[in-house]
Amino acid sequence: MATLKTSRKPLLIDLPLLDAVSAEARGNTRRRKNRNFHDDDAALAHRLLNAIEPGSYLLPHRHLDANKDETMIVLRGCLGVIFFDDVGEVEQTVELTPQGFVCGVDIPHGVYHTILALAPGTVIIEAKAGPYLPLTDAERAPWAPAEGTSAAAAYARTLSERFARR
Repeated sequence: MATLKTSRKPLLIDLPLLDAVSAEARGNTRRRKNRNFHDDDAALAHRLLNAIEPGSYLLPHRHLDANKDETMIVLRGCLGVIFFDDVGEVEQTVELTPQGFVCGVDIPHGVYHTILALAPGTVIIEAKAGPYLPLTDAERAPWAPAEGTSAAAAYARTLSERFARR
């Protein structure tokens, strides 16, 4: 049996790595930063750390490709996940923490969702099918404000407030 050779070395997911990607997120204007484990956007399997800081806004969206279910597991911090119906009404909110009752989620394709950091230093591990393709207009929530607008900041605050009442 032939041995497959690779130039990559095993990568430990440890506290120094989580600290480094969190520091990058804090210094990023979008308040988040990915650390990809896959070689490039064309890879068939995407595995990555996603560090997210409070104040980051991820436009609610869905993935229409039947192969684009996505799995997220919180490694550190606290992540709010919000699911919407097709007209933008919140159907469900869930709080994910590594030490909590719920630490991860598997989101089927076609479901509108967004995530937000509820604590500084939040880092998740995310897995989904590649290749990477930008969201299409049909995948973006038409009822949600675009990233980078003042309306987006206000909208993100209202989403965050859903978790403050708990």
